[in-house]
Amino acid sequence: MPSITINGRTVGFEPGQTILQVANAHGVEIPYYCYHDGLSRPAQCRICLGEVWAPNPRNDNRLEPLMGGKLQPTCVTPAVDGQVVYTDSPRAVANQKAVMEYLLINHPLDCPVCDQSGECFLQDYSYEFGRGVSRFQEQKVKQAKKDLGPHVWLYADRCIMCTRCVRFDREVAGAGELMIGGRGNRSEIDVFPGRALKNELSGNVVDLCPVGALLDKDFLFAQRVWFLKKTPSIDGITASGDNIFLEHNEGRIYRVKPRENLKVNKHWITDEVRYGWKFVHSGQRLTQPRARRYGALVDVEWPRAYRAAIDGTRAVVEKGQHLAVLVSPMLPCEEAFALATLAREIDPQAIFAVGPVPTQGRDKAFPPTLSVDDPRAFVMVAEKAPNARGVRRVLRAVTGTAPVEFHDFLSAIKNAGALLITGNYPSDWAPPELADAAGDRFTVLIDTLPGRLIDAADVVLPGATWAEKAGTFENHRNMLQAFEAAIPPLARTEGQIAHDLLAALGVEAYASAMPRPNRRRPDVVVVDDGPGQVPQATEVELPRGLLFVAADVRARMAKAGLAEMASEVALPPKAQRKVVDMPLVVL
Repeated sequence: MPSITINGRTVGFEPGQTILQVANAHGVEIPYYCYHDGLSRPAQCRICLGEVWAPNPRNDNRLEPLMGGKLQPTCVTPAVDGQVVYTDSPRAVANQKAVMEYLLINHPLDCPVCDQSGECFLQDYSYEFGRGVSRFQEQKVKQAKKDLGPHVWLYADRCIMCTRCVRFDREVAGAGELMIGGRGNRSEIDVFPGRALKNELSGNVVDLCPVGALLDKDFLFAQRVWFLKKTPSIDGITASGDNIFLEHNEGRIYRVKPRENLKVNKHWITDEVRYGWKFVHSGQRLTQPRARRYGALVDVEWPRAYRAAIDGTRAVVEKGQHLAVLVSPMLPCEEAFALATLAREIDPQAIFAVGPVPTQGRDKAFPPTLSVDDPRAFVMVAEKAPNARGVRRVLRAVTGTAPVEFHDFLSAIKNAGALLITGNYPSDWAPPELADAAGDRFTVLIDTLPGRLIDAADVVLPGATWAEKAGTFENHRNMLQAFEAAIPPLARTEGQIAHDLLAALGVEAYASAMPRPNRRRPDVVVVDDGPGQVPQATEVELPRGLLFVAADVRARMAKAGLAEMASEVALPPKAQRKVVDMPLVVL
């Protein structure tokens, strides 16, 4: 493998990589602004310039300065075997300081009120290469704040003209809504007259901006970034399988950011995924179990709701009728497996079906010049359910036959006397025909938001959204990807409900019956009423099943004929500890 030496460190590289790409791949820090892996390379910010020495084949391969010793932009200079590069030499550092001084000439000193503060390249490089005092004596150029579209503000004073946003809008989104107007220090980013920045990927320009010029209206002044925790997750509202970070604090999600995966979503996500999570914190969320008494649904405790669900479904099966289970494509594979296991314990001849899979339009590729089948394309998927393929895979493995599709569900349940229905959709999803069928049978509903099925159900169990649980989704390209829970659930996950019901059936042991070290009484569970607050734990007798752990369920699934759940699931990256270069002074 060819190798190159950067700032005294020798590393290997693949032919075709630039010096900056090699440095980034091996953790060698070279400052840059305009460069991005997914965009063209204009080499215009000039802060990545370095001294490059290369073997000269005409002089016995002796090292000689490239271009007569002129500083070279490492973002576009190809790596060559035997090169020696210095970006920490006196000449290179002097250039970096000069570039930083130039960028800060007209930049406002508003870091304390800037949303980018804490994750700003300009702050980081100013600390490393900037001066403590400005030498600029003239009047600063002032530019107005602009409303670019439904999601993005432009604080033009802060812009350093890296042009990432303009290049993305043209090269990836294919919209051409952004432009550069003016010349010299009067240059500014703007939209064309009569147009707005409102394409399907518009929010990505906020992620691309290395400073605080482009800001998300939805996140503006909402939270300081150093308070946010990042949890790796998967798009939970479409079949894209886009890799994302859920950024949250104190049990509340504040924003969704793309997580790089070149095989799935490259560096981007759609605005639909970026802003479509608001139902997680809806004030309409179901949080209390309900059971029908004397014809009316009333709030009950979890054990009583479980008992009502088991007694009702068992009574139907004992009469010779079947249980029909509608498994939502919004649920992860592990929960589909747990629910299928539960249903077969109640009725070995249970009917299994996949819930409705919403679609909207057609798949759309970006850039628009590529097809949706091109591996280089980023695809916005028309299918608005994250795991329809995974649910089908699990139900087929559990039952040995393909599950019933939703359009055939009503005709398939003619002999069914009880229904177990799962929802978890972002909005009211059930058609009137399903509500009518549920009203004629004993129905257990597990859902997160109210809808027309509530009035038809006999038992209502509140579930949890994908942001509140861990599991595995199978995307439209049949890739299995695991994700982690970001925030505590408002109710209980569908997998935990299945385990609780299995325990109530006597199939599994109660969690409270499992002896644990240092527990005075094995028949009680210590419950913290205020997670995240000062602990005020109380001991209560709470019949519930074993804790639902997605990784443990995947291991069980692998032994039950789903070997791919142990070998083909892409796991989220492990959290990396950040090393801060700011010295800590203890007074």
